[in-house]
Amino acid sequence: MLLETIIRTVVAFVLIMLITRVLGKHTIARMTYNDFVASITLGAIIGNLAFNTHLKTWNLITSFLIFSGIAYLISFISLKSRKIRKWFAGKPTVVIENGKIMEQNLRKIQFTLDTLNQELREKDIFDIEEVQYAILELNGKLSVLKKPEYRPLIQKDLLLTDTTKIQFPVELIMDGKIMSDNLQQIGLSKEWLSKQLQQRGVTAAEVCYAIRGTQGKLFFDLYHDQIRHPIDQE
Repeated sequence: MLLETIIRTVVAFVLIMLITRVLGKHTIARMTYNDFVASITLGAIIGNLAFNTHLKTWNLITSFLIFSGIAYLISFISLKSRKIRKWFAGKPTVVIENGKIMEQNLRKIQFTLDTLNQELREKDIFDIEEVQYAILELNGKLSVLKKPEYRPLIQKDLLLTDTTKIQFPVELIMDGKIMSDNLQQIGLSKEWLSKQLQQRGVTAAEVCYAIRGTQGKLFFDLYHDQIRHPIDQE
């Protein structure tokens, strides 16, 4: 019995990992109606597969694969048809429009004013007067557009220009190991990195983490930071 439970648990883990990879990252990230139902049902089937020895393994695996296929098919069809996507995934709901609370929309989605205020506070908005638009997205998160007078200044507002080229940050060293593939992708060599290390008087093995930032600047974090009085030390 113990061996059977172990085997079923391993099979369940492998299956759920494979299906998660097939369904894609968006299923985890956005969690729409369809994704929510699919995740709960698949979780229940996997739980039975792992621990309910009264049910036949192949029946559960068949049920799991069929339901996974249905979930994948719905996701695929939703990509092709906007109407079907709206039906399965729903659509965003405007809860504040032009600074006015849409009470009827709140009632439709059973969203209370207390919950609305909580969501706003989590976005550092303590005065609802600052909000021009607020939209409850498909994944349950609240998107907020502040009124112009409450938005932070940007360079364009001050008529400033910045010619600094923004680059994607690239990790050069991690856990003392040189990331050769990353160096190759950005056209840099190990010799170049060695010179950078020599200039700092360290070796790659002494570096916990090194990265080339968005503006091309290098950041090195050593294992021995020589901080005499760390703020938080286990």
